[in-house]
Amino acid sequence: MVEVESACHAFARGDFPSRARSLFVIPLFELPMKTSRRTRTILAIAVAVINVAIPVSSQVIPAELPPPDGKPPASDRPVKVYILSGQSNMVGMGDISGGSSRWGDQFLNPVVSVYEGDYSPATDYDELAPIAIRELPEFGGVKPTPFPGGGTQVVRGQIRMKETGVYNFNPGYGGSAHNIMEIDGVEVYRKEIGKDPLHKEFKFDAGKAVPFKITFLTRDADGLGWLWRTDIPGTLDTVVKVDKKFPHLIDGKGNWTVRNDVIYKGVISAVAQGPLTVGLQGNTIGPELQFGHIMGHYHDEPVLLIKASIGNRSLGWDILPPGSERFTYEGRTYAGYRDSPDSWVEGEPKKEVNWYAGKQYDEYVDAIHDVLDHFSTLFPQYREQGYEVAGFVWWQGHKDGDAAHASRYEQNLVSLIKSWRKEFKAPQAPFVLATIGFDGWEMAGPHVTVAEAQLSVSGETGNYPEFAGNVLTVETRDFWRDASISPSGQGYHYNRNAETYLLVGDALGRGMVELLTRHPD
Repeated sequence: MVEVESACHAFARGDFPSRARSLFVIPLFELPMKTSRRTRTILAIAVAVINVAIPVSSQVIPAELPPPDGKPPASDRPVKVYILSGQSNMVGMGDISGGSSRWGDQFLNPVVSVYEGDYSPATDYDELAPIAIRELPEFGGVKPTPFPGGGTQVVRGQIRMKETGVYNFNPGYGGSAHNIMEIDGVEVYRKEIGKDPLHKEFKFDAGKAVPFKITFLTRDADGLGWLWRTDIPGTLDTVVKVDKKFPHLIDGKGNWTVRNDVIYKGVISAVAQGPLTVGLQGNTIGPELQFGHIMGHYHDEPVLLIKASIGNRSLGWDILPPGSERFTYEGRTYAGYRDSPDSWVEGEPKKEVNWYAGKQYDEYVDAIHDVLDHFSTLFPQYREQGYEVAGFVWWQGHKDGDAAHASRYEQNLVSLIKSWRKEFKAPQAPFVLATIGFDGWEMAGPHVTVAEAQLSVSGETGNYPEFAGNVLTVETRDFWRDASISPSGQGYHYNRNAETYLLVGDALGRGMVELLTRHPD
């Protein structure tokens, strides 16, 4: 009875997260009318506690996230800091788009016509006789044929694409970007002076030539321009805007949404700082995008994501935690923490290398501490709130895919979890990690050993009772997407498929919420 009343007081004080508090369903109308007020209160709270005991990650986080609501986060509680780390796939290799490229040989027989006077929107230049005409042997590239100038300039010709697909265009550069571009009579680009550009996608059939026209609005005119395909399978553009998945990532105008309540800070690589949105680290995303959206939805407090990661790093050598000892595998001795080189045969000369076991671990730690030590300077808007390390996220394992390092991955991972918590003085902070998922369920060789080691530390099902309720591994092999439906064939980067990175981030976020809702304190 005392525990129930304590739960009631905690709820009334607001000690439960508001989104968890929304789960408290108190069906007082079902209680007998003669029940005493005290009994009715206790029964109501009991129902509430039962409701909270249900796995709340699925209740707090809907299957489809709503777009950011734009409301400011709480200002009277510490910022929730999540430390994300790993190697290149944590850096993020999911392509946002196919990448823009300078246009050139797609344009056939371009001719520029010059009309008297400055541009006027009331003039139909198709009905006027030009005062000069020039064929343009070089259109696009880096040195297009110069235009004659001397009036309003309009380029006409044809476009032919080698691949069927949907494309966007950015005609012009600098002053020449003020123009109107039409393809087959459809306006695909307009940038008026003092206004933002407007784009409209256009679908091409491979090998079919269609007419185009570019009308320049100022005397600045040239043949420069860029184009990109927007429906390449597996890019973020295609996954979100064509396949209509993860709709919370775009607003009603088709722009990428921004979470002002979640701040991203990258160190070592993918260095950037700002509100969570697409494009912070160039033309790629990592799992932090969807992870951050989930944590921003869950927390009332501001969220800070610190991501320390870089490519081509192994847990068994580069990120080896302190205290790790040497071991022998098939006649070779492998480095312990701060040993060098990575392995050697006893009695034979060692190869000298400018690296040591755990050097990347040390650099990660130093970079993260640098952010936390300068928290008030880097994030002055949160100076009065301070921060608390709320959790850790890990995704790594490709470079440990040799037999020797794979054999020690489980032991090294346990050491990492304990070292990370000790280093950042967060002994109870939940730790969520994702398995590697290369080739999906057709994974073979030592990588299988790595994936099994990652599963072995998951608290409820693994080999470590002390991790129950505070460490969770999410399985990612279902998220593998074949190269045929991806931007590339880089298997070690999950074929650069953005959906894979979103799904991994989603699973990590939901896993973190699951641990937090089990132990809200």
